[in-house]
Amino acid sequence: MQLLKNLYQVGGDLHGITFDQPGALWNDANCYALKTDAGVILFDCGCGDTLDQIFENMAYWGMPSSDIICCILTHAHLDHAGGAAQLQKTGVPVLASIETADAILTGDERCCGFLYHKTFTPLQADQVVADMEFFQIGDLTIQALYVPGHSMGCTAYKFIWDHKNVLVCGDLIGTLLSGDFGWSGSIDFDKRIYTESLKKIARIDTDIMLPGHGTAYFHKPRRRVEEVLNAALMQWR
Repeated sequence: MQLLKNLYQVGGDLHGITFDQPGALWNDANCYALKTDAGVILFDCGCGDTLDQIFENMAYWGMPSSDIICCILTHAHLDHAGGAAQLQKTGVPVLASIETADAILTGDERCCGFLYHKTFTPLQADQVVADMEFFQIGDLTIQALYVPGHSMGCTAYKFIWDHKNVLVCGDLIGTLLSGDFGWSGSIDFDKRIYTESLKKIARIDTDIMLPGHGTAYFHKPRRRVEEVLNAALMQWR
């Protein structure tokens, strides 16, 4: 599904873009592919069992899997990062925050394999990014923004594409199909820290916000973040 010129959603079971198991709507998070002059940047990579479907969707838009130059993880949960070890074995470097890198290295309960009745395959991140760090992938400058709470490794990524400010926010924001917040069953879920992350992102104006599940936000995404922050302040204090 094309979102902007050369920016696509190529995975996500809520939209039926990928399919893992009958009746499962949360097993495969949204996966986004950005086609740059240097190659394809993936943001998250699904649960692992749908990687072939992600590749097929990419190929439809003229992006063979061999064009992938990097996979950037928003956090360690299996529905977002379960395919990372497979990608890495094909030579694709994996980038993550320090907490996410630690979680995927151990593959422990922070990766939430138990939620999907699957085993997370551990891997070592090739690159670790710090909070507020600007880093370069090809000619694209991306800023990492730590947004812990849903899990302690949650990270959003901000960049300019097609003259628009784009924010890949992972599970910081709940899909409109299922409440305001991401899943609260994480081993390292923390309401107070989550609220601080919402305050951080509520200060940022973006044109497009790409969540971990559900529909992308194309109209004043900051309003949606403010709504979620308001809900958190009312419910969690």
